[in-house]
Amino acid sequence: MEKRTRFFIGILLCILFLSSCVDKNKEKVKLDPEVDSIEEKVKGMSLEEKIGQLFIVGFSGEEIDKDIEYMIKNYYVGGFILFQENIKSIDQTLNLINSLKKANENNNIPLFISTDEEGGKVTRVSNLFGSIPGSREIGEIDDEEYSFKIGDIIGYRLKSIGFNLDFAPVLDINSNPKNTVIGARSYGRTKDIVSKHGIQVMKGIKSNNVIPTIKHFPGHGDTFIDSHLDLPVVNKDLEELKKMELMPFKEAIDMGADMVMVGHMLFPKIDSENPATFSKEIITNLLRKDLNYDKVIITDDMTMGAITKNYDIGKAAIKSLKAGTDIILICHNYEDQVKVIESIKEAVKSGEILEKEIDEKVYRIVKLKEEYGLKDEIIESINIEEIEKKMNN
Repeated sequence: MEKRTRFFIGILLCILFLSSCVDKNKEKVKLDPEVDSIEEKVKGMSLEEKIGQLFIVGFSGEEIDKDIEYMIKNYYVGGFILFQENIKSIDQTLNLINSLKKANENNNIPLFISTDEEGGKVTRVSNLFGSIPGSREIGEIDDEEYSFKIGDIIGYRLKSIGFNLDFAPVLDINSNPKNTVIGARSYGRTKDIVSKHGIQVMKGIKSNNVIPTIKHFPGHGDTFIDSHLDLPVVNKDLEELKKMELMPFKEAIDMGADMVMVGHMLFPKIDSENPATFSKEIITNLLRKDLNYDKVIITDDMTMGAITKNYDIGKAAIKSLKAGTDIILICHNYEDQVKVIESIKEAVKSGEILEKEIDEKVYRIVKLKEEYGLKDEIIESINIEEIEKKMNN
């Protein structure tokens, strides 16, 4: 009888031990889960906050006004772009950027503070710090260390005054002598020169923790119409692009490009209906799938003539997001900005754009901001002597 009792007690103890192990394992799973912090952050955002992250907008003037504050506090926009008209002096620019950051202090996601700083004729801060060589001159010097140094100077100057995103370098190949929009903005007439020096400038900008942007995908070099004015048409098929225009972009993507800007050009042999900016063939099938690019894609300015003369800007922005872009850039006109944001809201409510698709875009944007450690930090002053020293070394 005692043997039988001891046997049952032993069985009971084993069961209790095993159940204890299971409970501990369950507890361990609860205490040590594989949590994606970015995904959790996106889940915690309202639909309006998520939609806001899909926009970078511009404005007129040298200080913020009620429209800009409304964009931040009611539309939760993801960032701003500054132009020459916004940048008049070091103190004024510093105050303007600090004001944008302060206005965003109640939002959980920091702002992109962006500009077009290519060097040469496309510059926004040379009036503050002095001019630097443009892309053509860099390509003609043909020295990779020099190219990196120019990118380093660009990034350092931007970072010092509060910028964290630069829409440069240009990776268009200057293959058409009639091109009025690229020209000296290109590093050269061959894919090798453009790849070599564009990538070094990209690395130089990035070395200062400023996000570089390669543009204008899939290539604006072989055009003669300025997309600021109207829609250029490029009569090349995909195989032709792969042998020429796409090469610098492919190499930059392989080297870790964090943002790609898609240009406003129509490639009728690839997509006869839609310009690159809202072509699924070009953005999803070519850039995402063929070139294996999984980071942030931004449009060129949607208030350029290529779009506004030919399309409704609200519908164009919807098509662009559905085609695969993550950020819509709207540089001018507050009314257009409001129209587009409201159009996206309606498209999500109607099911034309799924909230799941918005989440995927916001995930990429927030991930990029976190990778670069973006914060809405206030910069009290800058060291001009250090900038001059860096430029003269």
